[in-house]
Amino acid sequence: MSSRKPLASARTAARSGVLIERAADVLTFTLDNPERGNEVTGPMFDAMLAELRSEAARPAARVLRIRARGKVFCTGRERAGRDAAAIRHEVTRLIDLKRALRASPLICVAEVQGDALGFGFGLAIVCDFVLVAERAALGFPEMRNALAPAAIMAYLGEYALPRFAFPLVLFGEPIAPRHALQIGLISQVCPAKRLAAAADALVRRVLRLDPAATRRCKEFFQTAQQNSFDHNCHLAVDALTAGSLALLARPD
Repeated sequence: MSSRKPLASARTAARSGVLIERAADVLTFTLDNPERGNEVTGPMFDAMLAELRSEAARPAARVLRIRARGKVFCTGRERAGRDAAAIRHEVTRLIDLKRALRASPLICVAEVQGDALGFGFGLAIVCDFVLVAERAALGFPEMRNALAPAAIMAYLGEYALPRFAFPLVLFGEPIAPRHALQIGLISQVCPAKRLAAAADALVRRVLRLDPAATRRCKEFFQTAQQNSFDHNCHLAVDALTAGSLALLARPD
């Protein structure tokens, strides 16, 4: 168990809109802005980014759970910027959060208990596992406000075939979780009452794996998505050599 202390819990939630907690090997982000549909605000971005960067610098946890309080998971992000510099800062920050989640050595689990729209759905998709309550609405409504959702289009094609992905962003119509599962955007659909238990079971499965091997597995998998087959074959030689040496070094 890590000796790092958790962030100040209730006070952090009240100030930033996100509750950050640690329990043994599990780090949890709970979106706590239900009055605004759990819209992610600047302070919420900053709090989550700071924790992910701290974790990357000094690994202590093994799993990250992203949850939300209230009836919806997340219906978007705050758009407070009114000039080019402020808007660019907001957009850069949201991209930085998604990059940090993708690159994190933690196994990330999104627990989507209610509607996930716009940035909220995109946030869930970049997690390694996405568990969704069966009656939640999922979608990217930005085009209904004449805004092309470039942030999600930057990676949506890695999860769903273009013939499925493009209509989602072009028309902005919500889809049911079962459809999202069929086209590869989420991992599992659960009755709402069983969602937390399903997430608990998944976390236990992850924690039964060897910690170092799990980190190497995620790192190589993410790297391989960006490279050619030939380049990945060369990387695999190095990865398998390092992994085999690690096995040989383990005590009997």
